[in-house]
Amino acid sequence: MSAVNATHDPALRSWVGSANRADTDFPIQNLPFGIFRRSGSGEAFRGGVAIGDQILDLGSEALRPGVSGVVARALAACAGEPTLNSFMAMGSEAWSALRAFLSSVLRSGSPHAEPLRSALVPQKHAEYSLPAKIGDYTDFYTSIHHATSVGRLFRPDNPLLPNYKWVPIGYHGRASSIRISGQKFPRPVGQILPKGATIPQLAPTERLDYELEVGIFIGTGNALGSRVAVDSFAAHVFGLCLLNDWSARDIQAWEYQPLGPFLAKNFATTISPWIVTLEALAPFRTPWTRPAADPQPLSYLDSAEIRATGAIDVQLEVWLETQRMRATGKGPQRLSHSTFRDSYWRPWVEPPRG
Repeated sequence: MSAVNATHDPALRSWVGSANRADTDFPIQNLPFGIFRRSGSGEAFRGGVAIGDQILDLGSEALRPGVSGVVARALAACAGEPTLNSFMAMGSEAWSALRAFLSSVLRSGSPHAEPLRSALVPQKHAEYSLPAKIGDYTDFYTSIHHATSVGRLFRPDNPLLPNYKWVPIGYHGRASSIRISGQKFPRPVGQILPKGATIPQLAPTERLDYELEVGIFIGTGNALGSRVAVDSFAAHVFGLCLLNDWSARDIQAWEYQPLGPFLAKNFATTISPWIVTLEALAPFRTPWTRPAADPQPLSYLDSAEIRATGAIDVQLEVWLETQRMRATGKGPQRLSHSTFRDSYWRPWVEPPRG
């Protein structure tokens, strides 16, 4: 598991002033990775790290002097390609080394402050691309509350199927439909069986729904058919992002039988542009428990280490703000909130696939 180290020190401050504000999403203790370019520039997309309201351009030559070894190779991987795949494939040693280097050059008092000011790009002047080329995408029901709520939509008398408490339930999504948050997409059209009807009709969905989820990026894979122990997940998981799995519930209600969701779930999935590394989340790790009255995980899905630090205490919220609300001066409204630590299944119980 990733351990707390000097990069997590709550007393750290950055020479980037906006990173020290109480309301910032990107203090120096975070340092998430993404892919960006200046808006409208036509530049090549490249790696960057969010710090306050700025992006540190990992392609900047100002970062290169005096850098060698694994940090130099990690910087080159982030700067030279339009995705983070090569950097992610370097493994946890490289991830941690580059994070430590960036923390050192961005903190207050760093001699690199003045040279690196030219490497900052305001986030408001940037556009983003997917942080990685996503070859596969599996959606898991890690929250028993979510699984029950969705099941109740389609099976009011039997919302939670009996195997849920024994094995992580998932399905393969459509990797090609994943986009950065903020993208527009057409309202999906599919077969819908209206209430009381016996013949379905082709129509646009009238029950477009959101699903607040946490996306997990696998950095290093494994050979096809080989197994990865649950306590080894930190060597494979690069980081986490926010994910909205858009859903057409009226289409889903008709088509999901018997093999599960298809067109109702694969028309759009949007993710945040920033990946928060697993190491950055180390201070938020907390014990994971399963209600004593429920079945306990089989041994291959369980361990003392998972029980001790297998949950992540991150608060999650969904807010709604429409164009009409903005025009009338009405503030955004919170639709839901939860905490990631309450996941019924830890997000790393299934080994990453090659």
